[in-house]
Amino acid sequence: MALFGDKFECSRCGGKDKMAFAPMPNELGQRVFDEICQGCWGEWQKKQMQLINHYGLDVTNPDSHTFLFDNLKIFLFNEGVELAEIDTSKEGSVSW
Repeated sequence: MALFGDKFECSRCGGKDKMAFAPMPNELGQRVFDEICQGCWGEWQKKQMQLINHYGLDVTNPDSHTFLFDNLKIFLFNEGVELAEIDTSKEGSVSW
């Protein structure tokens, strides 16, 4: 764990900007709060939005939560197999 007294260091990037509170009311949220800085959390939020939009996830579905939590662990803690890929090869070419 990267927290020593009042000294905080992000386990992902070494940043010092600790979050004000746990982002989720569960064990994973507490781990993120203890180990991850605000900057890295912001990066995850952008990636999470890409995953939600790309895969058309229903965020009220527990399976979507599992998918996002698995990807969060890979993104922030480098734990897991492989981050879900987003195909951006057709970005900007979709016409409605």
